[in-house]
Amino acid sequence: MKERKATRGLLLLSYLILVTQGISTRTVIQRENTREILTHRGVNKTIMMEGGDVYDCVNLNLQPAFDHPLLKDHKIQMEPSSLPVGKNRKYPFLQVAHLSLVECPPGTVPVLRNNRRDQIAVHIMDQEMNNDDQLEVAGIKYSDDLFGVRATINVYEPKVKKDSKDISQSGMQIDNGPMGHIESVVACYSVAPSYTGDGFARFHVAWRDVILKKSCYDHTCPGFVQVSHRVGLGGRVLPVSVYNGPQYVIDILIFKDPKTKNWWVAYGEEKTLIGYWPNSLFSQIKYKGNFSFWGGQVSGPTASSHSPQIGSGHFATEGYGKAAFMRNIQIVDGNSKLVTPNKDKDIVGTSDLKKYSVDGYEVNKHGMHMYYGGPGNLV
Repeated sequence: MKERKATRGLLLLSYLILVTQGISTRTVIQRENTREILTHRGVNKTIMMEGGDVYDCVNLNLQPAFDHPLLKDHKIQMEPSSLPVGKNRKYPFLQVAHLSLVECPPGTVPVLRNNRRDQIAVHIMDQEMNNDDQLEVAGIKYSDDLFGVRATINVYEPKVKKDSKDISQSGMQIDNGPMGHIESVVACYSVAPSYTGDGFARFHVAWRDVILKKSCYDHTCPGFVQVSHRVGLGGRVLPVSVYNGPQYVIDILIFKDPKTKNWWVAYGEEKTLIGYWPNSLFSQIKYKGNFSFWGGQVSGPTASSHSPQIGSGHFATEGYGKAAFMRNIQIVDGNSKLVTPNKDKDIVGTSDLKKYSVDGYEVNKHGMHMYYGGPGNLV
């Protein structure tokens, strides 16, 4: 059984190295003239959050997305033509974590000016992935025609060495395309002390832009069109779960609008809309995805040699309250219906059984769910 799991894990690893090559990139920090940015963006309000995050309330029509060459004449879609149809599975013993909510006026969107205080840059510039970067994973790979993915994600703050430039993230993604040209859309929370100046769990959307030839997070490069005047991308997720204590979750949905073909992101049981990636940004994932991933990964210069934690930092076998989990894992089919994935089309495993594990994986009346994660080398 262990040999079978290891084999499945290696398959998963080889898949993810291809998929995330553009998603988990190294970054460099660059200072910019804040006043010039504020003037250009039509900022009418600046808000400092508890903990030091600073958000500028940017005019909806002047947000960074429209700097993209393909979005010059794009008309904002304020809501999708329809939402995926499906039942919400409620877990009364779980508590809801919240994304960072910013009180920006209607007609504006919050854009994170810095990740903590003035010593963190306004703008993060992507670089191509360094060949020395390393990757470890634990989760579920799924192959099918995909028009969306969903999951209820248990939120923890895994430990990552402050000076390592490594990242630990948990979430889900949809991909399509041949090797070397894979396009992805991602929703996740991550801990990245070297880039954010702290060890907090922060919510992000991400995608691979083959036109700009870089991977992008939130508003760090143009492309993602935000419609919510309250959700602060890159902000903290609170509260977070406590080992052997209260458990907190976020419910995230990525789905394709059946008419416009834009990829939307929503959160919560009410499917509160955050924003979307316009269809014109893509070629490979323009009409659908063909594989997806739910789980955790660590990446960076020492992610394999000095691996950070994934999830709670404890192995999946410890179970509820101690190991991180994902529940209510669903896909959106060609009829815009939220359905439970077909268990015959998945690969479940980890890249290194000594560091991370997946357990409790099952598809039953409560849907698809799993425990995942581990201590890495931080035992």
